[in-house]
Amino acid sequence: MNGQFVFKHAITRFSEAIVEGLQANNLEKEDIDMLIPHQANLRIAQFIQKKFQLSNDQVFNNIMKYGNTTAASVIIALTEAWEQGKIKDNDLVVLAAFGSGFTWGSVIIRW
Repeated sequence: MNGQFVFKHAITRFSEAIVEGLQANNLEKEDIDMLIPHQANLRIAQFIQKKFQLSNDQVFNNIMKYGNTTAASVIIALTEAWEQGKIKDNDLVVLAAFGSGFTWGSVIIRW
């Protein structure tokens, strides 16, 4: 596996998926209250956080606690963020993932 190649593609596709979702819903990056990225690589999540100029309170990561739980990572993180009170009524929550087979996508939820 070429880690540098995967990292470059992941940050590019993550960003594209988020921007595409925002644009389709007439939203801006400033509208994001919480970003929950796929918990595969903390460096990727941190890069996306910086690119979208999100604070630490606007991004939820738990990879340090569980490691990469593959397809379940976003749902586990979403549940944990909600249980911890980090997601509130009417928040705009963005879920984004990049995975095996070079697949990617995002979901925008008005909580």
